[in-house]
Amino acid sequence: MAVTGDPMYQNRLHPIHAVLLAGTIPLFLGALLSDIAYWSSYEIQWSSFASWLIVGGLIFAGFALLFAIIGLFRSDHRERRSFIYTLLLLATWVLGFINALVHAKDAWAIMPAALILSVIIAVLALLATGFGFQGYRQGGVR
Repeated sequence: MAVTGDPMYQNRLHPIHAVLLAGTIPLFLGALLSDIAYWSSYEIQWSSFASWLIVGGLIFAGFALLFAIIGLFRSDHRERRSFIYTLLLLATWVLGFINALVHAKDAWAIMPAALILSVIIAVLALLATGFGFQGYRQGGVR
């Protein structure tokens, strides 16, 4: 009797990688919502909230990017989806770092650049998560 691998489970994300990847969305989305709240109220605390949420998003995205790069080199078959996913995560992290530097300025000086960057980063995080989980499923009928 020959033992064969289940093709449904060959390309699964590691659970820690999946948690880190999924954690980027609420953090960067929270930063976007905080920037929107600052834009409408000019309460400086919203800018501080956005700064901390961006730092958390950078930590999660950085570790997810590390997993993605390792997975890119470890995979036997390099798919185009893996490259796109890694590039989206890299773009998310780089723009998130630039956004963190923008948020380091005085609260009155960050608008509108911080809001625009937060929108772009939230969209990139959603796209990266979509590409990261695309094609991966748990169980089901063959």
